Amino acid sequence: MEYRKIKDEDKDGDVIGDDIESLHGKAHSVPLNNVASLGGSSSDRSKWKRKSIVTLSLTILTSSQAILIVWSKRAGKYEYSVTTANFMVEALKCALSLAALGRIWRNEGVTEDNRLSTTFDEVSVYPIPAALYLVKNLLQYYIFAYVDAPGYQILKNLNIISTGVLYRIILKKKLSEIQWAAFILLCAGCTTAQLNPSSDHVLQTPIQGWMMAIIMALLSGFAGVYTEAIIKKRPSRNINVQNFWLYVFGMAFNAVAILIQDFDAVMNKGFFHGYSLITTLMILNHALSGIAVSMVMKYADNIVKVYSTSVAMLLTAVVSVFLFGFHLSLAFFLGSTVVSVSIYLHSIGKLQR
Repeated sequence: MEYRKIKDEDKDGDVIGDDIESLHGKAHSVPLNNVASLGGSSSDRSKWKRKSIVTLSLTILTSSQAILIVWSKRAGKYEYSVTTANFMVEALKCALSLAALGRIWRNEGVTEDNRLSTTFDEVSVYPIPAALYLVKNLLQYYIFAYVDAPGYQILKNLNIISTGVLYRIILKKKLSEIQWAAFILLCAGCTTAQLNPSSDHVLQTPIQGWMMAIIMALLSGFAGVYTEAIIKKRPSRNINVQNFWLYVFGMAFNAVAILIQDFDAVMNKGFFHGYSLITTLMILNHALSGIAVSMVMKYADNIVKVYSTSVAMLLTAVVSVFLFGFHLSLAFFLGSTVVSVSIYLHSIGKLQR
C-alpha cells in the first residue's frame, strides 16, 4: 500500500477555506478508500478460502491413501488386480483432465496452448515419466507386505532426498546448507520412527521394505524432476494438456502390464473381479491426489504442500490406531516429529536459495 504525503504550501491562506477543502477531500476520498478496501478484503477472503479447501483436500487425500490400500486387502491379499486398478487411476485422471480442458475451451476457446493436437517431438518425451510412475505405483501395493500404513507414510518422505539430489544432478540447481541438513534429519527421522525396542530386530521394517521404499523414492524423484523439465520447456502450454498426454501413456503402459501380469485372471474372472467399495474409493483417491497436487502448486505454494504432507503423516498414524490397532510408540512419535522438522527446514532452505 502506498501512502502520499500532502503538504500545505500556502501557510498564510484562509484557514476556513482550508477546512472546507479538507472536508471536501474527505467526502470524496473516504468512500473510495472504503470501496477499495472492501474489494481487497473480498478478494483476500476468496483466495484464502480456495487455498484452505485445496490444502485440506490434499491433506485428507494423502493421509487416507495408504489406509485405503491396506483396507482394500482381504485376508492379507489383494483380491483385485493391482494392474487394472492402476489403469483405472490413469483413466480417471485422463478423464478429469479432459473435463477441465472442455471447460476451458467453452470459456476461452481453443488456442495454440490448450489444443490437444501436438507434434511428435513434444509428445515423445512423455513415455519416460509414464513408465517410471507405472513401476513406482505398482511397488506401492507390494510394499505393504513389509510395512504398515504409518510406516509407509514415513518412508515415503525419502523421495525428498532423491528429488533434491536429482535436482542438483539433472537440473543443475544448487541446494542450500539448510536443505542438506534437512536431508540428514529426514534420514534420522525415518530411521527413528522404524525403531522396534520390543523385538530382537532393530528396525520394524525388514530390508525388503527399505529397498522398495528407496527404489520408489528414486523413481518418484526422477519422474518428478523429468516431468518438471518437460513442463518448463514450454511454460505457456496448458497443464491439463500436458497431464492428458502423460496419463494417456500411463494408460498404455498399464494396459501392457495387464497383458503381461494379469491377462489370464482378467480373461477368466473379469476386469473388475474383486473390486469393492473400498477399492473404488482407493482408485478415486489416487486420481484426485494427483489432481490436488497440481491445484496446490497453482493456487498455493510448496510450503502449503509441505505442511499437508507433515499433517497427513501424523493423521495416518492416528487413524491407523483405531482401524488397524497400530501401536503409536515413542520412537514413532519422535521420528515423525523429526521428519516434520526436516520437511519444514527443507521448505525454508528452498525459499532462501
